[in-house]
Amino acid sequence: MLQLKDITKNYSVASSDILALKGINIEFRKSEFVSILGPSGCGKTTMLNIIGGLDRYTEGDLIINNRSTKEYKDKDWDSYRNHRIGFVFQNYNLIPHQTVLANVELALTISGVSKAERRKRAKEALELVGLGSQINKKPNQMSGGQMQRVAIARAIVNNPDIILADEPTGALDSETSVQVMNILKDIAKNKLVIMVTHNGDLATEYSTRIVRLLDGKIIDDSNPYSSSEENIQTADSDDSVSKKKKKEKVSMSYTTALSLSLKNLLTKKGRTFLTAFAGSIGIIGIALILSMSNGFQKYIDKVQQDTISTYPISITEEVMNYTSMMQSMLGTDDKDNSENADSDKIYTKPVLNETLKTLMKEIKVNDLAKFKKYIEDNRSNLEPYINDIQYTYGIDLNIYAADTSKEINKVNPSTMMMDMYGYSSGDNPQSSLMTQFTTVNLWTQMMDNRELLDSQYDVIAGKWPEKYNEVVIVVNKDNSITDFTEYALGIRNAKELKNIINLLGSGKEINSVSKEYSYNDLMNLKFKLVLSPSYFRYNENNKRWEDKSKDENYVKDLINNGIDINVVGIIRPSEDAVATSIQGSIAYTKELVEEVLERCKQTDIVKEQLNNKDVDVFTSLPFIKDNEELENITVDDVKKYIATLPAEQQQMINAYIGMMNDEQLIDVFKSQIQTVSAANYDDNMKKLGFADISKPATINIYAKDFESKDEITAFIDKYNDMVTAAGNEKDTIEFTDYVGLMMSSVSSIINAISYVLIAFVSIALIVSSIMIGIITYISVLERTKEIGILRSIGASKRDVSRVFNAETLIVGLVSGSLGIGITILLDIPINFIIKKISGISNVARLPWQGALILIGISMFLTLVAGLIPSKIASKKDPVIALRSE
Repeated sequence: MLQLKDITKNYSVASSDILALKGINIEFRKSEFVSILGPSGCGKTTMLNIIGGLDRYTEGDLIINNRSTKEYKDKDWDSYRNHRIGFVFQNYNLIPHQTVLANVELALTISGVSKAERRKRAKEALELVGLGSQINKKPNQMSGGQMQRVAIARAIVNNPDIILADEPTGALDSETSVQVMNILKDIAKNKLVIMVTHNGDLATEYSTRIVRLLDGKIIDDSNPYSSSEENIQTADSDDSVSKKKKKEKVSMSYTTALSLSLKNLLTKKGRTFLTAFAGSIGIIGIALILSMSNGFQKYIDKVQQDTISTYPISITEEVMNYTSMMQSMLGTDDKDNSENADSDKIYTKPVLNETLKTLMKEIKVNDLAKFKKYIEDNRSNLEPYINDIQYTYGIDLNIYAADTSKEINKVNPSTMMMDMYGYSSGDNPQSSLMTQFTTVNLWTQMMDNRELLDSQYDVIAGKWPEKYNEVVIVVNKDNSITDFTEYALGIRNAKELKNIINLLGSGKEINSVSKEYSYNDLMNLKFKLVLSPSYFRYNENNKRWEDKSKDENYVKDLINNGIDINVVGIIRPSEDAVATSIQGSIAYTKELVEEVLERCKQTDIVKEQLNNKDVDVFTSLPFIKDNEELENITVDDVKKYIATLPAEQQQMINAYIGMMNDEQLIDVFKSQIQTVSAANYDDNMKKLGFADISKPATINIYAKDFESKDEITAFIDKYNDMVTAAGNEKDTIEFTDYVGLMMSSVSSIINAISYVLIAFVSIALIVSSIMIGIITYISVLERTKEIGILRSIGASKRDVSRVFNAETLIVGLVSGSLGIGITILLDIPINFIIKKISGISNVARLPWQGALILIGISMFLTLVAGLIPSKIASKKDPVIALRSE
């Protein structure tokens, strides 16, 4: 069964070799109780360790079941120790943080036995040694004799062929020693028991064979044994052996490794917590940086998004490239003459000529119809970068207060200039500043992006518009509206402004009175929309369209029969909104504009103009396109035009021209017609409030952020390249990048902040990794004996490495979780302080994805940091490891 053939063992100590065993030749029976006696240092334990596969012989051969072990690999020795050998040590070598049952189960666990089966077999082994009622105790709760019996139960639980006992009674009293010896004697009836002891009396009383060693040699054998050697084979020479080896393959599961490590860590809760906390310091630093970085990035993104939504890329029909013009004016072009400049002199940089040239050439007409089609055909390419694309058509919505019982109150477009000064915005060019101030329409089209609107506004009453004729009122963050908004809502009539101007002009003080409105007051407001073509009525008598916008009764009828406009909600900028996309006080949807255009298209006057684009629908005369057409005007054309005028005007004109000849009449007409009838087709359509939906006057592209703006610019450049390549350079699109001019440095600042944060994160990661590696190495040193125990019961080097990898993973998980928890708690006062100082809310907020990633990083780093210590653990000599304390 077991044979040692010419076994020698050398140990290298310093520069010399020590010969521990000198040609040991011995063979053992399948079942007998062999005691090995001899003085200390004679090689007893070395011989036992070689038999048990814990140590390797230098020369000779260890033959197991007629098979040589010369070709054994590590995995063969691991399997041999696990399935064929059971160790009983003098100092028990139980794992202190495991229960009695778990200690006994361990060998079965490494063998891959199922949980139910190993529990059953472990209990049976403990019953056999008389400890069936002690299974849940820890080793430190038991006496020395009980612990040795646990060690015996562990040795026999896997039903090995050989039990190796190294001084099993050396630490026991005589009574307990007898109990242990009786157990070993019973085991020896069916198995080979080899015991190393100094106690000759016990050996003589219980052993069936006594072998004496001296100076590494066998000097006496009381009952020698010899068998035939003809069937000795190499380790891999028999197929049946290979099959058995496959069956006996050992491998510790990750679950077992985790269980061993977790129980070890729990035995030192305070130490484990402090270790985890030390490891979590780096994670806390990273998590705090990530919290701040995430919060500030979200704030920056919000600033970008809100700013971009306020300042879109705006492309108009006629555009002056202010970017080029400002670069010329500021001299910020790419030309650099510093190479030839004398550092002791100042040079002028001529920019005036370039600025004037730029000013003259940078006005361009964009073909927005073609560009809109290109956008719609390729919108999928733009979607990732835009919040919305808004098309405007240069038309005004004629909005009136629905109640006309007292007076007509037009709320849009603004009539404030007319009401205050008695002239329209274009009548007095010297008051341009006041004009701009008072003609801003407070009715404005909102973006078609509900998600963005929801992020910028809170609906404090009602809802967002869902139908074309629904609008919302926009209030300020403090729930206030200006008196301008009161006029825009029709709550106050703009005509009273005339009295205010007169009072101020006379030096009188005007006391402003603040009013209060309930949500219902505002949401109950009713408006009417009048189509621009409705102001014109066809006169059958003189066959022309008459402008009835000054006829109060006519306009009242139009209002009463107009399109209902209903207020369905009140919105307020959200607390964290940096900028908002709605510029006015009353917001409507693009569907209202589309509905107005479609209804206008169905009116008779618009149809007439659409059907005859060369003739002015108001004068019945051809549009004057150039001076050549004026040269071709005849007296009949003049008389035909006069016939279209009202009867009173006809009488006045006929009296005036009665004294003129034909040539004078034509000259006067030419001079007057250029002033009076300089309209063209587009002007008429604008007057009629109609535009072709495929030909916008302005295209506003709202980018998601600054990077997206660059992608949109690239999209436009691609279009320009395409039309240029097709030979249509005149169709290229030009626009002024206002956002780029104002915000060009923001991206650089953001990048700089990001780089600084990354640097902090990198430092924290390095510190954390070094610390975790050191902690893991300390754990390896502390658990050296456990490593020896695991190896003695068949655990492979990989299994040992796996145990410590599992421990580092647990420490990493606890460290990461602890770091995240502490970070979340620290975020509370940090947010409070930042809010107090800057007014910015929720800056420090750790994203859950980031938290999970950080825990994963913590586990990964601890695993990586523990690879070297775990490798060191796996390579420890099990014999040396078992001797450590």
